[in-house]
Amino acid sequence: MARFLEKIANHSGNCLIYDDKTYSYEDLRDKINEKREILHDIKQGSTIAIIGDYDIDSLSFLLCAYECKMIIAPLLASNPNEDFIKEAQIEYIYQDNQFKKTSHTSKNSLFLQLQDKSGLILFSSGSTGAPKAIVHNLDSMLEAYIDKKVKPIYMLLFLGFDHIGGLNTLFNMLSIGGCGIAIKNRKDIKGIAKALQDYKISLLPASPSLLNLILLSNVINEYDLSALRVITYGSESMPNALLTKLKKAFPKVRFHQTFGTSETGITQTKGLGEAIKLEKIDYKIINNELYLKSKTQTLGYLNSDNSVFDDEGYFATGDLVEVIESNGEQYLKIIGRSKEIINVGGEKVIPSEVEGVILNLPYILDCLVYGEKNNITGQSVGVKVVLDSRDIETKDLNNATLKKQIRIHCKDKLANYKIPTKVEIVESLAISERFKKMRNAPLARGEIGGGVNDFSYFKSKKYTICYPIWGLLCA
Repeated sequence: MARFLEKIANHSGNCLIYDDKTYSYEDLRDKINEKREILHDIKQGSTIAIIGDYDIDSLSFLLCAYECKMIIAPLLASNPNEDFIKEAQIEYIYQDNQFKKTSHTSKNSLFLQLQDKSGLILFSSGSTGAPKAIVHNLDSMLEAYIDKKVKPIYMLLFLGFDHIGGLNTLFNMLSIGGCGIAIKNRKDIKGIAKALQDYKISLLPASPSLLNLILLSNVINEYDLSALRVITYGSESMPNALLTKLKKAFPKVRFHQTFGTSETGITQTKGLGEAIKLEKIDYKIINNELYLKSKTQTLGYLNSDNSVFDDEGYFATGDLVEVIESNGEQYLKIIGRSKEIINVGGEKVIPSEVEGVILNLPYILDCLVYGEKNNITGQSVGVKVVLDSRDIETKDLNNATLKKQIRIHCKDKLANYKIPTKVEIVESLAISERFKKMRNAPLARGEIGGGVNDFSYFKSKKYTICYPIWGLLCA
């Protein structure tokens, strides 16, 4: 039996609650045994797409495919998966408890490195080009979870089944004998709050954008969330103003920033205010950009060159950091993404810094800073702002008046070139399916995804969910 399955073989109690149906660890083991019949005649190293979610069949098939040394690509049923299946050279598809062969063959040389090992294929977001198919040694990845101490807590499986952060939560949950709770509609804030209340969930992994929606939706006052003990956050910058509000709203909760990439896996961190110390991973900083090299690093891309890795094997994350020294230890503050930098006449502006200042205005619920084309300086700073309509100060505000107030507020806090020259009041910000601000996306209008009615709750709270072109989000 594979080592990770040996680890969870002795667990008892509840393992999974999916769409309000409960499954035990015994149920999971029985399901894995059933799936062995499907893979009995499939050769090791075959590429298999599992199109599903955190349902018991998808989960048990993933673990069985790992045991049988297959190369697995977890995908969401909501995605247009044809391109993924082609790019990953998928030979078999498992969906809705059905197993079928495709016309593709797996010929990439990377697969040869996985002889007698299981593999994992993840996809990047595709936000700046075609999604990259990232190949991992799944055996090596799961080794990091073997020594976890048993702690049967309840945690929310929020991030996607196809996402490095979601899989990290899943593997952590299984390794400690915990119980994962997943709901089908993870866009329903009230549904999330109800699950937190009903199942007394103590660990919530989330993005800052999701946490902001939880605050704005007022579910804290409608549901009993007192069982929460830890909230982990990552995938985008956390504004200090938002973190302050969250700590006030959840005074008994410990907030912990996580960090990782699809290429290098999830990294252990230790917090110091807004900064983190990266542990058990090699890193270096070049021109303020963070480079990582890990034991769980990808073997490479199936459909792209490996130019993002330097000659020493370090991965250029694209994350910009500030170094903070404390008691002889080095902490890093993530200040933004290199691709999001606004260039104003040669001066660099990091959007999250400007957003952090603007969010201190009490009548601003949220904002998004972006680069605006400028014939003289190349770019200037623009900002979209969501106002608190309940605040009397917003009653007669228009773009021009708000621009004046924001510029006055920023004058002694930011250099002049960082202060927005364009201000636009909007009803909503574009947020991806995984609750991350889409900085380069237009505002959503009309019917999005499954139809405007699917998002009526968010629209009433001044947010609209947008789908990125591939429906995915990198870590």
